[in-house]
Amino acid sequence: MSAEREPMTPRGWELIKEKLKNLKDVEMPRVSREIGAAIAMGDLSENAEYHAAKERQGMIAAQIRQMEDKLSRLEVIDPAKLSGTKIIFGATVTVADLASGDESQFQIVGEDEADSKAGKISYSSPMARGLIGKEEGDEAVVRTPRGAKQYEILRVEYKG
Repeated sequence: MSAEREPMTPRGWELIKEKLKNLKDVEMPRVSREIGAAIAMGDLSENAEYHAAKERQGMIAAQIRQMEDKLSRLEVIDPAKLSGTKIIFGATVTVADLASGDESQFQIVGEDEADSKAGKISYSSPMARGLIGKEEGDEAVVRTPRGAKQYEILRVEYKG
């Protein structure tokens, strides 16, 4: 796996820690109990419940390793402690589509916390890549699968 640091907001960090805690404290003990119950039924060679539970156990263990690795590589950046008019990770940006005039607002966050319905986009998304480094009043061209779109950057804010 890559040793490169990945940015994440404090909220994203907490979400990953909660998921990891659930896997360790709820899911793994549950599947261990299922394995124990399947073993108690005897003859494991033809015991579908046992094999299914062992497979789930392996998948949960892999998820735990993946999340622990991710947590070790995260760089937590608190947007509330940032300021300025230049767009960087953590910025909440208001833009206007120059073709339609439609305005939209979103925050640039880590990949695991991106949620377009909640107005949070990944720093690696085409929109974020097109805006990072720009400032209020600038125009930006964002290349998307549907073609290039032009936006005017109306506001850049940093909040928690």
